[in-house]
Amino acid sequence: MSMDIILITGMSGSGKSVALHALEDAGYYCVDNLPPELLIPFVKLEEQQKEQRLAIAIDVRSANSLHLMPEQMALLGNMGMSVKSVFLDASSETLQRRYSETRRKHPLSGGSKPQSDKALFETIEFERELLADLRESAHVIDTSLLRSAQLQTYIKSLVNAPLAQQLTLVFESFAFKRGIPTDADYVFDVRMLPNPHYESALRPLTGRDEPVQAYLRQSEEFVQMQLQIEGFLKHWIQAIERDHRSYVTVAIGCTGGQHRSVFMVEQLAQNFSTRWLTLKRHRELDAV
Repeated sequence: MSMDIILITGMSGSGKSVALHALEDAGYYCVDNLPPELLIPFVKLEEQQKEQRLAIAIDVRSANSLHLMPEQMALLGNMGMSVKSVFLDASSETLQRRYSETRRKHPLSGGSKPQSDKALFETIEFERELLADLRESAHVIDTSLLRSAQLQTYIKSLVNAPLAQQLTLVFESFAFKRGIPTDADYVFDVRMLPNPHYESALRPLTGRDEPVQAYLRQSEEFVQMQLQIEGFLKHWIQAIERDHRSYVTVAIGCTGGQHRSVFMVEQLAQNFSTRWLTLKRHRELDAV
């Protein structure tokens, strides 16, 4: 049996320690800040020890050897290892606020004095440039608006998904008033559809509840929007698969992230699950 390897990368302050704790709880042997040049020797050593599940965090603290990662990933594949790469991200403003609140130093900051807000922001943007290639080849999770418990849930659902050489579709609902998820590959706006919020009996419910679903099913606009989104995705997913992508995140947004976007995600995830591995998230509902 091949070893199950999760590679955690991402921006400093985006939640890698939280992700590693979640993976440790899920039964993974976790290692933080492993230099890329030691990745293959370490995996071989753990293979000799009969370890089946590894979680390895590699980040900008190994900036001088990050360029080795594509080659290392290819070698792991040639060794027959099953590898999932997860990139944790957050907006630069969120990361700046987190560093300011905790008064921690950014790993790329020099000297012993705290950085000014401007210098910290520039350091974060520089880190983003250094990690751009790693982000491109990984499944991205935007932690800007996630609580620790939400991130742990997302990580566990991701790693519990069956390991397969196929595309995984992640459908995510969100509220535009709280910002667009930066991890989205595609964003669809459903705010023009009839809003259950204005029906007093439906307002306290969500898109997971049957009365809201029945209300939206009666809308010709909702049905048409769903069919058009499905048609677009089905047409282009085949090209995405040929490009050897592992994950595609489709974000569906409405005003409050409670009704329309939630039901649309539920419908899309159900309909696409017959052909592709699908995961679903509800950013606003999961935060409750």
